Amino acid sequence: MKFPGRRNTKHYFPVEDKQRSSFDDEINRPGNVYVVGIDQLLVDIEIPVDDAFLEKHKFTKGESFIIDDNLADTIYWQYKNAGQITGEFPGGAVGNTLHNFSILSDCPSVALGTINKNIELGDYAFKYICNTSSKVNLTYLQPCPRPMGRALCFVSPDRDRTFAISKGCMNDLSPEFIPVDVIEKSAALLVSAYTLRDDKSPMFKSTLRALEVAKNANVPVVLSLGTSGLVNEKKDLLLEIIPKYISVIAMNESEALSLTGISDPLLAAEKVLDLCDMVLLTVGARGLYIGALTDKAHARETKEPLHTKSLVEYNKYEYSRARRRADCDPDQLVKVYSHINPFRGGPQMIKNTNGAGDAALAAVLHDISATPYHKNKVPNSPKHASNYLTYSSISQISKYANRVSFEVLSQNSPRLLRGLPEKEDGLEEAYWEK
Repeated sequence: MKFPGRRNTKHYFPVEDKQRSSFDDEINRPGNVYVVGIDQLLVDIEIPVDDAFLEKHKFTKGESFIIDDNLADTIYWQYKNAGQITGEFPGGAVGNTLHNFSILSDCPSVALGTINKNIELGDYAFKYICNTSSKVNLTYLQPCPRPMGRALCFVSPDRDRTFAISKGCMNDLSPEFIPVDVIEKSAALLVSAYTLRDDKSPMFKSTLRALEVAKNANVPVVLSLGTSGLVNEKKDLLLEIIPKYISVIAMNESEALSLTGISDPLLAAEKVLDLCDMVLLTVGARGLYIGALTDKAHARETKEPLHTKSLVEYNKYEYSRARRRADCDPDQLVKVYSHINPFRGGPQMIKNTNGAGDAALAAVLHDISATPYHKNKVPNSPKHASNYLTYSSISQISKYANRVSFEVLSQNSPRLLRGLPEKEDGLEEAYWEK
C-alpha cells in the first residue's frame, strides 16, 4: 500500500553540499508527518529453552514479568558462554512499532524513553541504535547512568515465548523530558500498558503527562495492551484511562479476554468500542479483526459477501473509514467490523511470533498518519469533507495490517528488515491503491 509521501532517498557528495538535510530537522520540515511513542527501551535476547527450565525458575509460560538484574546476568552469561543465544534484537512493543512504521512509511517517528548515556561499542545500547531505522528520531531520549533494560525471551519447543524483564534504567524517564511541542504536532501518540505497570516510577508519571498533552492537543492516542497478565494486574487503571485518553486499542484475544471478560473476539471488540474509537484485535492463526466507529451518514456498505458469526452481518459496513466518537452523530452511531484470515494462509514456516502484533499496529499507524499528510497536501480533497481517524476503510487497513504481520512471521526478527514489495502476484489491485 502506498500513501502520499517522500519516497526517494538521494545521497549527495561532498558532505557539505547544501542539498543534504539534517536529521535533526526531519520532524520540523513543513508538511512532514510523524508519530511519537513512549517506550521502555529494551534489547530482546532470544534463548531457546525447554519447559523444564521454565518450571525450574517458576516462570509462567507465555507471560511477561520482572526478574532481578543479577538473575538475568546469570542466565545470560550461562547461555552466552555456551553459544546458545540465537539473537539479540532491539525490542520493546513501542520501539518495534515505531521502527516498522518508519520502514513502511519512509516517514520519521520520535522515540521517548531512557538510554545509557555511556554507550560503548557492542553493548546493548549500541546494538539497539544500530538496528533501529534511522528514521526513528532518538534525540529526545533521556540519558541515564544505568544500563538499558533487557528482555530475556525464552523460546519453548512449541515456539511460545516467555519474557523475563531486567529493568535497568527503562523506567527512569522523567516528566521533564516529555517534549510537549513534539507531541502536540504529531499525527498520533503511541503508548503501552507496560509503561503504566509501576505507578511509583518516573515512567508512569511521564506517560500520564504525555497522555494529557495529547488529549489537550486533540492528538489520537494508540494503546498497546502488552500481555493478559499485565491487563489483569492493571485492569482497573486501564478501564479508567481508556475512556479518558485512548482512541485506538491494539490487543490479542487473551488480552481482550482479560480486559472484557469475553472470549469471543467479535463480542470483545464490540465491548471495547464502548471505551474507545477503534480496536485492532489479532487472533493468531485466525487472522485479525478491526472494529471502529462511524455514524449512519458516513457508513459505507461492503461489496463483499456478508458474514455472520457472533454478530449478524458484522462486515456489512467494512468499507467505512473510522471516525472518532466526538466527530460522530451520537444518535446515529454505528460500530463497524472487518475480519481477515492470515495472508495466503500464513507462512509455510513461522520463524518468529514475537512482534507480529506490533507490525500490524504499525500498518494501522501508517494509515492514521496518512490522513493529516494528505490533508496538508490536498486540503480540498473530498476525502477530507468530514473528519476521519483513518485514511482508508477498515477493510483495506485489515489487508495492509495482515500483510505486514505476514512479513514479520516469515523472518527471525520482531522488526521489519525491509519495506513491502511494490506489487505481488495474486493480490487484488485495490490493495495497492493510493
